[in-house]
Amino acid sequence: MVATNLKSETKSLMDQRATLEAEMNALIDTLSGPAGPGLSANLTDSEGFPRSDIDIPTVRAQRKRLAELRNDHKDMTDRIHKNIQLLHSARLPHNPDSKNQGTSAPYENHPMDVDPVVRIPFATIDEIAEDSPAAEDGLQLGDRIVKFGNVENGERLQERLVSEAQSNQGRPVSVVVIRRRAFLNLTVTPRPWRGRGLLGCHFLFG
Repeated sequence: MVATNLKSETKSLMDQRATLEAEMNALIDTLSGPAGPGLSANLTDSEGFPRSDIDIPTVRAQRKRLAELRNDHKDMTDRIHKNIQLLHSARLPHNPDSKNQGTSAPYENHPMDVDPVVRIPFATIDEIAEDSPAAEDGLQLGDRIVKFGNVENGERLQERLVSEAQSNQGRPVSVVVIRRRAFLNLTVTPRPWRGRGLLGCHFLFG
C-alpha cells in the first residue's frame, strides 16, 4: 500500500513538473524570441538609460517568474528523485539467499524506473554568435541543454562543460536540447574560430 501511494504521489509530481516546464518554456520562448531581450541581457542601453525597445516592467516580471519556476522545478525534481529511490529500494529482494533467487522473473522496465534527471535541462543558451561553431552546427538562442557529451545534470556544471568542450576540440559531440518543447539530438564540434572560446555561445546555468 505504501509503495502504491508513493508511486501515485510521484506520478502526480511528474505531472505538476510538466506543467511547470510548459510555463518555463513559454517564458523562455518569449524572452528569447526575435523581439525579446534574452534571459540575462541588460535592460539599459550603452549610456545607462532604460531601453526603449522593450517593456522593462514586463520583462522584469517574466524573468522573476522564470526564476521562481526554476526553483520550484528543482525542489519538485528533488522530491521525485527521493521517491524513485524509495521505490527502487522497495523492489529489491529482501532475502538474497532465497532458493528462488536464480529463477525469479527478470526485472522489467517501468516508466517510473527511468531516472528523470536525464530529461532535465541544466543550462540555457542566452547568447550565441551568428558565425560561431555552435550556430553553424545548429544550436540556437534559447535552446535548453539536457546533455552535452558526457555532461548531464549535476554539480560543477560549468567546469565540466568547459572540460568536455576542450577535451573534444575538433571532434563531434552529441548534444540533446529542448527547443520549442521538443527534444532534439544535435552534433556540435568545438573548434577555434575568430571569436572567443570553442563554441561561441554563452550558457546560463540553472
